[in-house]
Amino acid sequence: MTFGAVAARFALVVSCALAMVAPAQARFWQCAPYAREISGVAIFGNAHTWWGQAAGRYERGHVPREGAVLSFAATSRMRLGHVAMVSKVVSEREVLLTHANWSRRGGVERDVRAVDVSAAGDWSEVKVWFGPLGGLGTSAYPANGFIYSGQPPHDDDTPAIDQPVQLADADAATVGGHVPTRLERPIVALND
Repeated sequence: MTFGAVAARFALVVSCALAMVAPAQARFWQCAPYAREISGVAIFGNAHTWWGQAAGRYERGHVPREGAVLSFAATSRMRLGHVAMVSKVVSEREVLLTHANWSRRGGVERDVRAVDVSAAGDWSEVKVWFGPLGGLGTSAYPANGFIYSGQPPHDDDTPAIDQPVQLADADAATVGGHVPTRLERPIVALND
């Protein structure tokens, strides 16, 4: 076997190992599991079912509160609905949302602008910041209202998909009296 063939095989093995390690550390978030994780609203299922499931279990309303989940209704363009947690109330008609899977598939966005554009001012129609436009989206989406969790939000310790993943090899540690060589040391993925 030539040096080039050995090097090619080694490169293939390393790239396969990296391909298996990095995705295990990354998170691809859907809106419902992410909203449940950061808001404490323990509802399961697709986002369009949250409003109905919250009836009798959680207080619901049409006034934004920090930590509440804004429930978007299903539409032809958004068949499964959407849920997002209110991270800050700016005014009675503007909030900042923290949510997943909106501007980018599986991505998390923190503190993005959402505005009540309903005629009645009851949060029944909402425009949300959209990353590719760098501002409020052009579409207004129907919303059911807010689901109040009754507890403060906790999104600081939840990793975002857009956080960088750094790859590094582990320190040379003695394993059973043996110091592993560079080729024997595992490759470890570290989240920032």
